[in-house]
Amino acid sequence: MAPEAAPRPTRAELRVAAREQSRAQRRDAAKAATRTALLRVALPSVAALGVAAAAAVTVQGEADQHRAQATGRIPEQATAAGAADNAQAAQAAQQALASAGGAQASRGDARQPLTGTQGGADPAGQPAAQVTTTDQAPPERPRIAMPVAQHGLGEVFGAAGTHWAKRHTGIDFPVDGGTAVMAVTDGTVRTQWNPSYGYMTILKMADGTEAWYCHLRSYKIRKGTVKAGDVIAFVGNSGNSTGPHLHFEIRPADGGAPVDPLPWFLAQGLDPR
Repeated sequence: MAPEAAPRPTRAELRVAAREQSRAQRRDAAKAATRTALLRVALPSVAALGVAAAAAVTVQGEADQHRAQATGRIPEQATAAGAADNAQAAQAAQQALASAGGAQASRGDARQPLTGTQGGADPAGQPAAQVTTTDQAPPERPRIAMPVAQHGLGEVFGAAGTHWAKRHTGIDFPVDGGTAVMAVTDGTVRTQWNPSYGYMTILKMADGTEAWYCHLRSYKIRKGTVKAGDVIAFVGNSGNSTGPHLHFEIRPADGGAPVDPLPWFLAQGLDPR
């Protein structure tokens, strides 16, 4: 006798088999997606790793929910598989957390020597190099300066001649017209015109002593406070003069007769000759 042919499955059985196959395929796809996500996600911090682990578990849970909605029930096999997948995802996340923690500790160790040298000793116990910054003081400003940069005198104090009614009352610097004239010390200046002295600048010092600059061409500072070495005017040939030069006088604070400027300069450590 010929063997009996196997009964053909019913439509209901075919639908059940198709659903089971579809569930298996979706389960496999969800597993692959979860593993791929865990491998590709960069875990820069512990907080980010926690989020990645939670996301992996959530993805698996959503896959289980979709399977339950498609079948209208939750088969025991699907429930067991989902629990296993969730356990695997959690284990992978914990391993990644441990690896990232070690990496962060390594980076912290690498930075430790840098912070250690800030406090006076490095991790090996050696004293840290001390960086000492020295602020160089600006060069000290001269207390006394020459009235012109060029040394050399023409007529000296007390000289006799037809150019003066009595005696020469100052010292002359034979320099070119336009040469810069400088304050010999700190003080205040004022300017005026005199028929004999021409355009002149008077520098009053702190003790009342006055320095007179005569036969000027022009002024740079007409009035105000100046410091030693400041340019205050320019050499000229104004007034009773036979050529460009600077006539320089020193007048005492008491208003007496002018005194010889040369000993005054020498006493200050300057020799204009």
